[in-house]
This record gives sequence, structure tokens and C-alpha cells, in this order.
Amino acid sequence: MSVPPVPSLLGVFAHPDDESLSAGGVLARHAAAGARTGVVTATWAPGTPRAAELADALGLLGAGEPRLLGYADARVPQSAPDAVRLLDAPLDESVRRLVAHLRAFRPDVVVTHDAYGGLPGHPDHVHTHRLTVLAVQAAGLERLYPDAGEPWQPRALYCATHPHSAVAGLRDVIGDVKTLYSVPDAQVTAAVDVLPWLDRKIAAVLAHRSEVERGAVPGVVAGLPGESRRRLFGTEWFIRHPTAGPVGRTQSELTV
Repeated sequence: MSVPPVPSLLGVFAHPDDESLSAGGVLARHAAAGARTGVVTATWAPGTPRAAELADALGLLGAGEPRLLGYADARVPQSAPDAVRLLDAPLDESVRRLVAHLRAFRPDVVVTHDAYGGLPGHPDHVHTHRLTVLAVQAAGLERLYPDAGEPWQPRALYCATHPHSAVAGLRDVIGDVKTLYSVPDAQVTAAVDVLPWLDRKIAAVLAHRSEVERGAVPGVVAGLPGESRRRLFGTEWFIRHPTAGPVGRTQSELTV
């Protein structure tokens, strides 16, 4: 009896470090099982310090070299000095760029932010979610963006999220943040145990050294004891988006 191939996986996230925090365990899990894995990052330009840190993180996760759309972070102009902000870029052009990556990589599964943009609701995260939904729809249509490669339709799109039940523990760590965005537990269609790959995930988070140094979330993670890391980051949650097929309470694509 032949064993089905492990689904290839492409993450699409807004900033360097989002891939490690949101889906580092799933990326490492797929890579360890022999899958092709990769990450497209919407902001920061090649040659910037955070792009170099991203390369280190992806190496730890087994996710290849950075794939950068090259737009500027909404709040950090120096992230891409010669480019427009992601939020200000023409939508059709942004979708075309992402479609080109999808068609070149030809993933079975795509993972991105949820519609809230994850816990913080960062506008770049929200916009990246919308771009990814549109690009996954467009990538399989031969008459859309014909100059962006041969059509390819991913079979599943998963959105990284947090259930309401997980927020209390995270708030204890993150501190007194006014609003954290989460979803009802019943909306989660995949809860993936990534404990066997947690060390690799945490190492990838900490590879984003500038974020550690300035006390952003990777810096908070750096200061946590091992038990807190296991409790707070040992599970990754996803919602299967209907764009690439019917939604069912299945996580088979993510639990290789």
C-alpha cells in the first residue's frame, strides 16, 4: 500500500516573525515529514536586517529562502525605503505578485492570517489575509494574470487564529493589551499539537533578534520559562477557509 505524499505547504504572512509565531510548528512539522515548505512575506525589502533574520528563521524551520513581496510595513517606513506601504499598494498588483509566488511554488496547502489579523489585529495582517484569499482564488484561473505563470489551485487554505479559550493565558504573558482578537472555539477546524517541534519553533522566533531586543512578542517569548512556552505555544489553531474547498472539521492536511 503506497503512502500518500505529504502535502506541500506555503505560508503567507505580513511581517518577518509572523511565520514563526503563527505557524512555526506546522512549518517545522511538514518539513520534518519531507514536505516542500516555504513562506511569502508581504513586507520588508531584501537587504534589510529583518529580512536577514527571516532567512535565519526559515532555515531553522526548513522553509527555504525568503520570498518577499517587498512592500513597506505600515508603521516602519525604513522596512522598504523605495517601496510603497503594503496598505497603499494597488490591490490588483499585490494580488498578481502573490499569484506569481503561488504558481511558482505550487503548494497543496496555504496558511495565512485570519480575518482579524490574528491576536493584535495589525492592519498589515488583515490586508495580507485579504490578499491571500484573493490570490488563492485567482491562482487557479488561467485567464487571470496569465503573465504570472501556469495556473495552480491549492487544495486548502488555512487561517491561523486563536480560540477564545486560549486568550486568558496569553493575556497573562502579553500584558494589558486593550484588545486581543480571537474566535469562538467552535470555529476552529484544526488544533495542531506542535510540541515535538516546539524547540525549533522557539528558536525560529528568537532568530528575529531585532524584535527580541526591542521587547516585541519574540522578546516576551525569550523571557518565558520552558513550561510557559509549552503551555502557550505548543498548539497552533487554524480555520479552514472555504475559498479552496468545502469547510469541514478536518485537520488532515496539517497533521502529517
